[in-house]
Amino acid sequence: MTIKEEKTQLPLSASSLNISHKQAAERILKLCELINDYRYHYHVLDESTMSEAAADSLKHELAQLEEKYPDLITEDSPTQRVAGKPLDKFTKVKHEERMISLADVFSEEEIKDWVARNKKLIPAEYEYFTDIKMDGLACSLHYKNGVLVQAVTRGDGLVGEDVTMNVRTIENIPLKLHGDNIPEVVEARGEIVIVKKDFEELNLKQEKMGEKSFANPRNLAAGSIRQLDPKIAAKRPLKFIAYDLVTPNLKTHHYAYEALRSFGFQTSRQDKVFPNIKDVFQEIKHLGETRGNLPFNTDGMVIKINNREIYQTLGIVGKTPRGAVAFKFPAEEATTKVEDIVISIGRTGAATPVAILDPVVVAGSTVRHASLHNADEIARLDVRIGDTVIIYKAGDIIPQVKEVLLPLRPDGTKPFDYEEALKNQYPELEFERPSGEVVYRVKGETPDLVLKRSIEYYASKSALNIEGLGEKNVSALVDAHLVSSIADLYRLTVAKVASLERFAELSAKNLISALEDSKTAPLNNFITALGIRHVGAQTARALADKFGSIDKLKDATKEELLAIPDIGEIVAESILAYFADEDNLKMLDELEELGVKPEHEDLSNAPLAGKSYIISGTLASGDRKSAEDKLRALGATVTSSVTKNTTALIIGEKPGKSKTDKAAKLGIPVISEEDYLKLVSS
Repeated sequence: MTIKEEKTQLPLSASSLNISHKQAAERILKLCELINDYRYHYHVLDESTMSEAAADSLKHELAQLEEKYPDLITEDSPTQRVAGKPLDKFTKVKHEERMISLADVFSEEEIKDWVARNKKLIPAEYEYFTDIKMDGLACSLHYKNGVLVQAVTRGDGLVGEDVTMNVRTIENIPLKLHGDNIPEVVEARGEIVIVKKDFEELNLKQEKMGEKSFANPRNLAAGSIRQLDPKIAAKRPLKFIAYDLVTPNLKTHHYAYEALRSFGFQTSRQDKVFPNIKDVFQEIKHLGETRGNLPFNTDGMVIKINNREIYQTLGIVGKTPRGAVAFKFPAEEATTKVEDIVISIGRTGAATPVAILDPVVVAGSTVRHASLHNADEIARLDVRIGDTVIIYKAGDIIPQVKEVLLPLRPDGTKPFDYEEALKNQYPELEFERPSGEVVYRVKGETPDLVLKRSIEYYASKSALNIEGLGEKNVSALVDAHLVSSIADLYRLTVAKVASLERFAELSAKNLISALEDSKTAPLNNFITALGIRHVGAQTARALADKFGSIDKLKDATKEELLAIPDIGEIVAESILAYFADEDNLKMLDELEELGVKPEHEDLSNAPLAGKSYIISGTLASGDRKSAEDKLRALGATVTSSVTKNTTALIIGEKPGKSKTDKAAKLGIPVISEEDYLKLVSS
């Protein structure tokens, strides 16, 4: 594919810019809101609300609209700033010279337009400097008399975070600059990254220790530097790859790189100088073909006017310099089969379809599912169960279905009937599609009501049994906007809770203590608490015993789930849908970051392991749930119906006739409450 052809991949059409001033104002407002929200989650919280490619396209559209209507540019536009606000947990530092980012281009035509605009301002023959665009955490290193004195993150471009103690642990950063005649003041900028080989080796170590694998190098690098404890950063294979020398200000970017290397900084070693733009196009093509063999992850190439006097004279437009652009390569793609389409019910009651895929490796990680967004998107793609599809991980994070390969469609496939699928997967619920919306929602359910119910269930006795989170207290916390997700429970403080009318100092302390205790609850209770539809206590126990951790359960295949006794198609699809939902995965990541680490006790060698019981009737020794918990604690399975696999039926006062009759028919032993008590106490 040529650079020219790649322009067609952008979601812009000629009509995108052929709109009135009023329409542009409305569109710009919406784009700004969406991009600012993405930037905050991605840069400040290290979370992704959309793919990087999608965000790039939105920013590209915004820049073009503002170029056409410059009077609509506002101070808070994403084109006027670099990224989100810095985190509060580190000291804020003002950059002596603003840390800018580059405008993205996606085609040969856009690069030619960039050259033409610059030559109108400064007519000259330009020499071009290029380097790969690295995906890491931008950082500025400050040296005085050759010694490292401060390291500051990009932050919002004007103010960053002092991360000196963490950065000092990175072995390839010189604590003292090499060579003679070092300037009194040196400021070097670059990306903190983890190279592909080191990332793979780190995940192998994680797997050997039975720990969770890391998702991608960029988030791991950023998260490591944002840890308060430098020991954590020291354990990670971080590298600083320099890309700019701010001080001293040398004649060309090429000389700046040579100086960086002479000072002892590592660079990508992919930097080159070209006498004309045609040679740059050849380099883009070459890099596109070979970038997979590089030690670094890269999604593009930086192009700068090499002469720094011209570069600086051209100045800055908004947040980007006129003298440089970043060419972005298309997202990586792969083909795979759609094994199933399941529908997930999110915390707001929205029904989101998810394609369950034959696992395939894309951009270095295994993809098992992809969001299909809504019924209209399924209809647009005409994606069906059994289809072979092209998927891509835009921004190396979120998998998307690009298109269906119709020539490979099996005979006999049928269009996906969305409403029929809702009835089959959720027969007990009613759904509606509000006028003007593309999303089906549970009828009669508001987001706050769904949230309150999910928290109540999470804290209930059958789940995590968190004292102090009854219906009224949950309503008070949600209505006061102290809790907007389950993860927010673990962000509560005694002071925040005590500020509510329903709580005093003592009850607030008790609630926070109960929440702290719940962080290490048994894994099966935690799985129950998640409220996965059709997954009760017994199924949760079976899942905990089978997989041993939430991370392994996340990656479970349909075949693995169906191999568990008493899990059928409906339950398996419900579990797959839950762990394919981006909101649920985000919540689980937040819970882990907040210290929620459920523990699993292996009961495979317990006294009643492999045995199955059912209780019927009223027990004099206590309630039925307590009795079931005692049996499960000894490794037994407790079911709700008598089957040929039942070890014994435990009966109390007034047992169910249908259960005793079936036990007699199948020859299942019946034991009394007295025998049960001997069983659990022996």
